[in-house]
Amino acid sequence: MTDLRLGVLGFGLRGSLARTAHRPDAGSRVTALADPDPAARAEAATAFPGALISSDHRKVVEDPDVDAIVVLTPDHTHAALACEALREGKPVFVEKPLETGVEACDEILRAAYETGTRLYVGHNMRHMPVVRLMRDIIERGEIGAVKTIWVRHFVGYGGDWYFKDWHAERQYTTGLLLQKAAHDIDVLHWLAGGYTRRVQALGDLMVYGDNPHRREPGEPKSADWYTKDGHWPPHTQRDLNPVIDVEDVSLVNMRLDNGVLAAYQQCHFTPDYWRNYTVIGDAGRLENFGDGPGGAVKVWNSRRSGHRAEADAEYPVPDAQDDGGHGGADPLLVDEFVRFVREGGRTDTSPVAARMAVAVGVRATQSLRDGGTPREVPDLDPELIAYFERGQTR
Repeated sequence: MTDLRLGVLGFGLRGSLARTAHRPDAGSRVTALADPDPAARAEAATAFPGALISSDHRKVVEDPDVDAIVVLTPDHTHAALACEALREGKPVFVEKPLETGVEACDEILRAAYETGTRLYVGHNMRHMPVVRLMRDIIERGEIGAVKTIWVRHFVGYGGDWYFKDWHAERQYTTGLLLQKAAHDIDVLHWLAGGYTRRVQALGDLMVYGDNPHRREPGEPKSADWYTKDGHWPPHTQRDLNPVIDVEDVSLVNMRLDNGVLAAYQQCHFTPDYWRNYTVIGDAGRLENFGDGPGGAVKVWNSRRSGHRAEADAEYPVPDAQDDGGHGGADPLLVDEFVRFVREGGRTDTSPVAARMAVAVGVRATQSLRDGGTPREVPDLDPELIAYFERGQTR
């Protein structure tokens, strides 16, 4: 089978996904790429020899030698680029979050529906081994019917990744409760088997807002903007974005359409970086300790007791090859996208779920910015829901 020829839009922080998708003679290859940054284009020319490299995204979208488009640009640009590619008849991969507003998400889904062109959203956590393990435990009935889920997200590198570029500005992200939390909200919905209908949130800019060490407008990030071992404690961060107006800590309460109650907490100035899920059913609970190789998911379901470090069952998080990032999820994400473009059918990721994750993030951000007033999550057109649930077939 010949390789699926991919046209990539954007080669920034998620350029690693384009590298993962470039597998000449193994299913897919990058044959064209566009980015407005000359440095990114130079890097791409080295990474993808022989590919068309351009500053104009239209040259990639309209290229007859491109079979599908991969959108890896900043979040607020997704709708315009994805809709253009869908209307060109090119299947589209859109990096998560789907967009930064509910209306923009709905515009993308509507364009896919009206054109019949295949749409895929890159919620790679649905392919993370720890998430698959938790879902399998739930589906086997080991904790009974899910009733409540608590998620704590410790973002140890938050100062590096989210407060030194456009992520720090709400005009580009809406807020990190959307941009970063869209991952976990999508997983939470998947584990719970429902979508959030009502949210209430609190949040604040507690640490990075007081840091005076900002770059001048237009000044590029320093070469050491990210280091694995440095920049600790958080107040030692330097060269932050000139504008910082998104929250660095947030707390969200959710009521789902199936009655499940959920909570999500996010902090960008912790010393550790991982996600902790607690899922409680009517016959037990599970909790993950670590979210990658070496971690485990424990289940308590045999009896009542005080604290028991030793669970009734303990499952190691599978050790997946991590060359492509995210605990081995990115290569599996690419596999599913390539298969979907070629064959169609259902996928583990879901454009509807991606839209719902954004809608929750938007309404939760509105709630926390007006003092915690509860907000309703807007409905999606039932016609669109039905279309995507059928695997994008009429």
